[in-house]
Amino acid sequence: MSDGAIDLRAEARAKAYAMPLADINLADTELWRTDTVWPYLERLRKEDPVHLHPAHHHPDGAFWSITKYADIMAVDINHEVFSSEPSITIFDPKEDFTLPMFIAMDPPKHDVQRKTVSPIVSPANLHLMEPLIRSRITKTLDELPIGEPFDWVDRVSIELTTQMLATLFDFPWDERRKLTRWSDIATAGPESGLFLTDDYETERRMELFACVDYFTRLWNERVNAPPKGDLISMLAHGEATRNMDRMEYLGNLLLLIIGGNDTTRNTMTGSILAMNQNPDQLRKLREDPSLIPSMVSETIRWQTPLSNMRRTATRDFELGGKLIRKGDKVLIWYASGNRDEAAIENPEAYIIDRERPRNHLSFGFGIHRCVGNRLAELQLRILWEEILPRFPEIRVLEEPRRVASVLIRGYSSMQVVIPARN
Repeated sequence: MSDGAIDLRAEARAKAYAMPLADINLADTELWRTDTVWPYLERLRKEDPVHLHPAHHHPDGAFWSITKYADIMAVDINHEVFSSEPSITIFDPKEDFTLPMFIAMDPPKHDVQRKTVSPIVSPANLHLMEPLIRSRITKTLDELPIGEPFDWVDRVSIELTTQMLATLFDFPWDERRKLTRWSDIATAGPESGLFLTDDYETERRMELFACVDYFTRLWNERVNAPPKGDLISMLAHGEATRNMDRMEYLGNLLLLIIGGNDTTRNTMTGSILAMNQNPDQLRKLREDPSLIPSMVSETIRWQTPLSNMRRTATRDFELGGKLIRKGDKVLIWYASGNRDEAAIENPEAYIIDRERPRNHLSFGFGIHRCVGNRLAELQLRILWEEILPRFPEIRVLEEPRRVASVLIRGYSSMQVVIPARN
């Protein structure tokens, strides 16, 4: 970590504890882009773990922030009181652009739609996919330049996860970077730098309509062919999904694209950054590569690629001594729960041989627990199984550029160099 980054964090800590509690705003994108949100989360955990943000903190109104591990878990597993409808993000759906998707549904519809696509990440299917994943990872790593700076995010993290996504969808290989673009656009705000005009909402909708038009052509091909094992064919032939309208199809596509790409992509980058910041842990891993699965889980906790999920109260409910009213917006901050001292020992430290490394919130809990969590772990495990024997060092050259997003804890670029062997 550079001296500048340390100064920024020290300044954020002083500011977080000096301001009135009511002024802390976790919906401030800048706190996440600069990676200075941590002392604000810490203070809320200590002083007001069930915290009501006033309406002026966000254009879509007031919201609760739940920051302690146990409270987050209590909300996540109680889908009857804390509903995923109408949205799992802090933003309310626009009346003229609603995107139904099964992660933002309650049972029974959620269950049958999720069941339609879940076979693609079954243990048996993951076992079949492992040789393909490994061959792509080895090819990508073998083509990296030695002794020359390059962007790890673009050359490795985006490339590998987009290849995987193209396989899951059976998407035209040469056009797979469209998936990356749609994933980025779906979660981007006006401050992201991804849009060409000031009317970012219109531009965003146009790109997402282009996405569903492209996938509709694939749907029409698959629905008129025998069922196959890719996601489009599963949706086209599935009892619970074959009659989706255009917007519900788009909603579920975006869920699968983001879930199958963004989270793993950012944890791949985060793993390199974590090892640079914690060289003692890298030494530990090199001395004992059997720690790779444990390291993968610790990285997923440390990174927390989705910082939060939103729920909406279906009735009045008391939590942590506060009365949450029916209709209130509730944000459960996984990023905070994963740093909760009451649940995780020494949570600020990156420790690859923790006693219970999978004891994290990054995949969620309850009915919405990440359907592809084992695939993510598999890709990260194989990546490090192939990195260790190849590269004695992957050196991060400067602070990475982080995504300007309250939802996605990610990286837009990270310059690295692989030093030549002596």
